[in-house]
Amino acid sequence: MPQVYLSIGSNIDRYQHISASLDALDKHFDAMIISPVYESEAVGFEGDNFLNLVVGFCCHLSVGELARMLRDIEHVNGRRRDGPKFGPRTLDIDILTYGDEVGVIDGVELPRDEIVKNAFVLLPLYDIAPEDSHPQAHKTYTELWREYDQSSQKLWSVDFEWRGEMVSVHA
Repeated sequence: MPQVYLSIGSNIDRYQHISASLDALDKHFDAMIISPVYESEAVGFEGDNFLNLVVGFCCHLSVGELARMLRDIEHVNGRRRDGPKFGPRTLDIDILTYGDEVGVIDGVELPRDEIVKNAFVLLPLYDIAPEDSHPQAHKTYTELWREYDQSSQKLWSVDFEWRGEMVSVHA
């Protein structure tokens, strides 16, 4: 089964929707790896700050099946798709990588270009998979994070509790 990494973000009822997404994913996937949770300013629009994290697991679904499941989780959590591309989100879940797949698969561009563009994606991915390699850049996430302009986006770790346990502690 391929190793999959997802990014999860929310800026509306953030703690509630992030927890709900983890609950939903946990019903389908074993041994999830959960990154620290980071808060960041909205990128591309004026809005409330986001909470962001990355989750990894081995996946038994195809890319298309996984993408449909993630859309369903977003929908259950009140995600609206009729607004602007960059705007407030109850929940945004994106497939970052699916094994070593590269290209458009089942309508999903892999790997997701946000990995190398946004600190709120790259840093939590680096946290949980530092020695894994980006399937297209052929560099580890450690190398990519070191090369990234870390002053370009503000983000900071936050305390986050899920199911009675701290999965993230403000550093």
